[in-house]
Amino acid sequence: MEFFSNLFNLLNEFKGLLLVSTWQTLYITLISTLIAYLLGIPLGIWVVSTAPNSIAPNRPVHEFMSRIINIGRSIPFIILLVALLPVTRMLVGTTIGPTATIVPMTIAAVPFVARMIEQSLVEVDNGLIEMGQAMGATSFQIIFKVLLTESLPSIIRGISITIINLIGYSAMAGAVGGGGLGDLAIRYGYHRRQTDIMMVTIVLLILVVEVIQMGGNAIASKIDKRNVH
Repeated sequence: MEFFSNLFNLLNEFKGLLLVSTWQTLYITLISTLIAYLLGIPLGIWVVSTAPNSIAPNRPVHEFMSRIINIGRSIPFIILLVALLPVTRMLVGTTIGPTATIVPMTIAAVPFVARMIEQSLVEVDNGLIEMGQAMGATSFQIIFKVLLTESLPSIIRGISITIINLIGYSAMAGAVGGGGLGDLAIRYGYHRRQTDIMMVTIVLLILVVEVIQMGGNAIASKIDKRNVH
């Protein structure tokens, strides 16, 4: 009973900070994901469409873009976060706070998203692409009416994975004043040695991740034609 009483008192004392920090984490993550997909989807399509034996083969372009994506994915986020401080300051006028964190998180997510999109598109049956070409469909029509349509369940699952990945990034950004639950955990759980706050933030992060994962799986399963009997 004493444990639950202490937990209730803790939540009551820090409920304002916990709510604000949770909202900041969701704000940072969702905006970064949205921008990353707006940039990453065309990049992923470009890589797939220029691959050998694809709808618009161009080996030099394909290899160049693949290398750029690999380089972007290989840079650890905490290093990228620090390296992009001048860019962040130039774009948003500050290097601390939730809005500033969106800049490095988006840049880190774009190559990840591009690769996720590529993997989703290459899973589409080549027979459907050949059928579209035989019917006289243009490359644009094949991309939007075949590739993207058929790979939509996989793309939805990829979105949930991306959001979860960026939640982890947002927690790391808390180390440099990025806001969110990571910032709260570091300021109170680490610097002030309040382990109870640390544990509450961990539980909240787990809950957010579980909700996003279950939601993504449910949506993907609902629109997946293979699940229709």
